[in-house]
Amino acid sequence: MKRISSAAYAIIAISTGTLVLLGYFLPQVAPFQMILLDWAVILSGFAVFVGVGNLFSVHYTKIRTRSKGYLYSFATLISMLTILLLGFVGALGFSVFTEVENVLLNGIMIPVEISLMAVLAVTLVYSSIRLLRDRVNVKSIVFILTVLFILLGAASSPWINALPFLGNFRLIISQVFATGGARGILIGVALGALMTGLRIFFGADRPYGGK
Repeated sequence: MKRISSAAYAIIAISTGTLVLLGYFLPQVAPFQMILLDWAVILSGFAVFVGVGNLFSVHYTKIRTRSKGYLYSFATLISMLTILLLGFVGALGFSVFTEVENVLLNGIMIPVEISLMAVLAVTLVYSSIRLLRDRVNVKSIVFILTVLFILLGAASSPWINALPFLGNFRLIISQVFATGGARGILIGVALGALMTGLRIFFGADRPYGGK
């Protein structure tokens, strides 16, 4: 029985993938493709809803049992319910609640994100210093010099502004080498996703079967 159900799941997955792919090349299949994509969007929305419900359940359980860190769970639930309420009320056309939501976003979320980015920069410098202390070689020295150079350049240091060639060198590092590395990572992620999709498409991997 398990083999029959596993084979049925594989047939459904492969057939669905085939229809979606053919919809990009055959106009006759495009209506079926749009139906399947709409189903995927609806299921994704329900998955997000289930995730929010699970988040609420986990933090509510911590608050009810007074587990360690339940105050953070309480703050998380209050923030989540407040944003949801403001979002629903703002969708009804009440501009006052929309302004309150914008104040919370600009006064809390954005400063917190900026603070996290600042902590990330400090952590990067500290990790670079530890790397230089534990393993001194050309690569580690070049790495820490590059980090310091980019950070000082991003802060608009006067000595970089006074020397135009240093500013141009910083732009080359940030816009050529860094962009090339980021694109290489994205290409690797895309190839990995493509291979995973092909393995699921041909039935080599069957995550829908619990394996």
